[in-house]
Amino acid sequence: VTARGRRNRDLQTKLAGQPGIVDAVLHGQRVRVVASEEAVNAVKARLADDELRIEPIAPRFEDGVMLLLREHTRARPREEGPEEASAVARRDDNVIEVRGLSRRFGNFYAVRDVSFGVKRGEVFGLLGANGAGKSTTFRMLCGLLPASAGSLRVAGFDLRTAAAIARARIGYMSQRFSLYANLSVRQNIEFFASVYGLADDRRASRIDWALEEFELEPFAGRLSGELSLGYKQRLAMACALMHEPEILFLDEPTSGVDPIARREFWARINALARAGVTVMVTTHFMEEAEYCDRLAIMVAGRILSMGEPSEIRDRARSREMPEPTLEDAFINVIEHAGKLEAAA
Repeated sequence: VTARGRRNRDLQTKLAGQPGIVDAVLHGQRVRVVASEEAVNAVKARLADDELRIEPIAPRFEDGVMLLLREHTRARPREEGPEEASAVARRDDNVIEVRGLSRRFGNFYAVRDVSFGVKRGEVFGLLGANGAGKSTTFRMLCGLLPASAGSLRVAGFDLRTAAAIARARIGYMSQRFSLYANLSVRQNIEFFASVYGLADDRRASRIDWALEEFELEPFAGRLSGELSLGYKQRLAMACALMHEPEILFLDEPTSGVDPIARREFWARINALARAGVTVMVTTHFMEEAEYCDRLAIMVAGRILSMGEPSEIRDRARSREMPEPTLEDAFINVIEHAGKLEAAA
């Protein structure tokens, strides 16, 4: 499905909440929808103003898996709120600025001479294999690891001189479940509310919000270490959002979770971005990378390619590969870097 004048991510968000839609995910420059012909026609009639163009395609294995999961769990795609971005989301100022960033461990450079900026309300992705330097970059941006060289400004503050102030404006969800496994769900939420300085009525309202918004109330008394991976992810994200941060850092957040949980996660991320929250995410899932407004491909601590997903795909376009996927483009960047290194 495509719609003239509408971004694919916005179209996917709108389609995912429609009755009869089993699944809706980004697929290159289109949205891949799993639904019956009757449901598709009904959606086209309801969204007539969007001028939808619908093209039937062959099913793939994941489509069948999603159909079975939806039938088994009776779970429906998460419905979204208003699509209009807030005024804060439309501002063009950079809330993250990185210039010449490097991190050295002895003689080894985990990150070398990295520069980029991220605008308010933007979803910016760092894409790369394990060991590419994504997590190290994140830790420096969160003030958890000092930089060996370069400058970092987050939420308007220099991390070299005002790291504590900057940290109060960010939320961080690490690659692995990092909450307290021997505390209950509610105790974890209460602890992070206190860490972020929430008190009195605001503290109580944010705790209630976290339990309700992430559907954790039935598990409030259970030890967090006993939760399934999907619910651990929900709890970790709830804790990261307790203080309503301006910027959210997500380090490989959906690694190991099932497809439905991954889709629910990205529905929440899209809603946050529309509300003006800036999101930085690391991932090695090509499908997830499509949800980002812009991407930076990291290899061996360096950024080798940066731009919108469509721009990165276009750079890989050739006579032999007229319609490259993002995975094709990623491999192309890696191979090109290898050739340059070999020539040097």
